[in-house]
Amino acid sequence: MGKQANAGPDGPGRRASDQGRFGPLRRERILAVALDVVDRDGLSGLTMRKLGAELGVEATALYRYAPSKDALLDGVVEEFYRELDHDLTPGPRPTPSPAQDWRAELHRIALAAYDVALRHPHVVPLMCARLLATPLARRPPPILRSDEHVLALLHDAGLDNPSAVRIHRAFTAWLLGYLLVELRAMDDDPDETDPAFRLGLHRIPEREFPRLRATAITLADRGGPVELEAGLDALLRGGPLPRTTRRMEH
Repeated sequence: MGKQANAGPDGPGRRASDQGRFGPLRRERILAVALDVVDRDGLSGLTMRKLGAELGVEATALYRYAPSKDALLDGVVEEFYRELDHDLTPGPRPTPSPAQDWRAELHRIALAAYDVALRHPHVVPLMCARLLATPLARRPPPILRSDEHVLALLHDAGLDNPSAVRIHRAFTAWLLGYLLVELRAMDDDPDETDPAFRLGLHRIPEREFPRLRATAITLADRGGPVELEAGLDALLRGGPLPRTTRRMEH
């Protein structure tokens, strides 16, 4: 066994076995490669053994950075949010004022999340599952920063805590729900050119599911960012906003 080095921010301690194909192991490198594996092979294709092979190390070396499969899956979701955070801050931005249109910023966040989801479609259902399984205080900082950004935005716009929470909840529900519907599996035979056979409509009894059969081809089309924004706009503007204890802009 290699000599252990001092503990550091990337793991309990460096060891000779931490030297992989990309040099010394780092947690961010491990998670980035794990995300690549998921993009290529799906969630079922992500194992410690395969990830170790991709990195050029023994699988046991990874447990110092992700002590369990659940921890590794949480790390993949962390990478999704880290990429989202990077896309939302491409360069210096002016400091927003309390009078800033918070709705426009929520649209910007939603569109950025949509783009990241298209790049990593296998992560979207995992993201929902891990948010259900991982307590708030145990979520990685990139995930917490996403919530902090939205809540701070609403607070700075003049909303009190209960109103900010209601809007944050509605925004999160709409965004995650839209991504799940947008990226759901639809094709039964992706190589089939005829839309009806590609969707496998012959497997769905027409007498039992007439409307589903009639609209399936349209349902299979993605709504895209246009429908994402239209739904979000309707959610944020369609009814009276919750009352606040602080003055909001008109």
